[in-house]
Amino acid sequence: MNNDELWKAVLGEMELSLSKANFTTWFKNTSVSSRDDCGVTVSVPNGFVKEWLENKFHKQILTSLNNLEPEVREIKYQIGTAGISAIKNDRKDFAHIINETQEEEKIPLDIDKATNLNKRYTFESFVVGSNNELAHAACQAITKNLGKVYNPLFIYGGVGLGKTHLLQSIGNDISNTDPTKKILYIASDRLTAEIVEAIKNKNIEQLKQNYAKLDLLIIDDIQFLAGKEKTQDIFFSTFNELYGKNKQIILSSDRPPKAIPALEERLRSRFEGGMIADIGMPDFETRLAILNFKSKEKGFAPNEAIFAYIATHIQKNIRELEGALNKIIAVSQIYNRPLDLKEVKKFLQTYISAPYRKTTPQTIMKAVAEFYGITTADLSRRSRKKEVVRPRQIAMYLLREETKSSFPEIGQKLGGRDHSTVIHAYEKINREEQESESTKQEITLIKERIYQSLESNMI
Repeated sequence: MNNDELWKAVLGEMELSLSKANFTTWFKNTSVSSRDDCGVTVSVPNGFVKEWLENKFHKQILTSLNNLEPEVREIKYQIGTAGISAIKNDRKDFAHIINETQEEEKIPLDIDKATNLNKRYTFESFVVGSNNELAHAACQAITKNLGKVYNPLFIYGGVGLGKTHLLQSIGNDISNTDPTKKILYIASDRLTAEIVEAIKNKNIEQLKQNYAKLDLLIIDDIQFLAGKEKTQDIFFSTFNELYGKNKQIILSSDRPPKAIPALEERLRSRFEGGMIADIGMPDFETRLAILNFKSKEKGFAPNEAIFAYIATHIQKNIRELEGALNKIIAVSQIYNRPLDLKEVKKFLQTYISAPYRKTTPQTIMKAVAEFYGITTADLSRRSRKKEVVRPRQIAMYLLREETKSSFPEIGQKLGGRDHSTVIHAYEKINREEQESESTKQEITLIKERIYQSLESNMI
């Protein structure tokens, strides 16, 4: 692949992930001017583009280059002559472009400003499989009887499995059916920020009144409310207000309510009082169906052998599945021909190889600690508190399962404990995983965190 072909392939990927205005502003008149054994030099029209690519898009560009040419480890940005006349060195004009770009990033064109709903998330574009059919059925039932069934609805599952898509599909369906309904979709960190701002400005009652007018409140990643006492207190009040008027509440999390640390018992009780549905990892057939659906949606001819390869090797994250497909489509468009399986394997090397990297005890302990809201140091302390003992036992079990360390080695890593203590913990959790669906789900979610950490380190 020569320099022009290489850069065209990178630009193809960047164009898929950016708006037309964004792409044109920052990538017009750029090219690969030179290339050596470990790096490339990218020619840019002026210093503003150079600074923006270095600070804003460098990691994304490097990842794309690595996927196409694994030996590339370094990118230099050099001001060339091409395109200088297109954008003069006028700071005011360029500042205006930057401001417009940033605003466009903050509020994408397909997001409704009143509801925060992304219009492209619909039931029609959601692929149903054995991993999500219960959650999907509950969501559709709600659209037909808002506030009367499954209230609240609590959906949980790992990252990239479709929770946000389902939640927003409900909002979009109801909004299209009855535009008079007051709907709000909000992430829990944004909710916390609003509450903090309201407290600061002394208008918390006004905020409560605004939320009390809603017919449907959707909160994503509710687990991030854990430990925020004031936010939980105000949300509890809002929850009761809406629930008492039969207004619908829908929540999502990466774990079930009882596994969220530092969550007030009264909130946990409310969450568990409705319908709880999980979304698991998609099976092979569902992954294949997703690839076929997305390819037709993008006008790309399906290829059974290639899709089977992708579906076999990318198992835990639907976003990565779609990302791999987008990469194949982009490269095919650059070459103006379908890719064969050998080429696909080369271009997807990063996606495919990451899940098979060997994990480490540190990665496991960090994932367990973060999941239960404690520190890795807590796992090694001589504490007998329930909120520490169980995570420690889970860590012992996963260290044995994932690293095959000996029981004495595991004991040493967790505060110098006797090997008999580790054996007891391993057997206890092993038994629970087989007998308790709740424990099985907890361990699955923690493993997903471990795999995601490995994949991010690869990139």
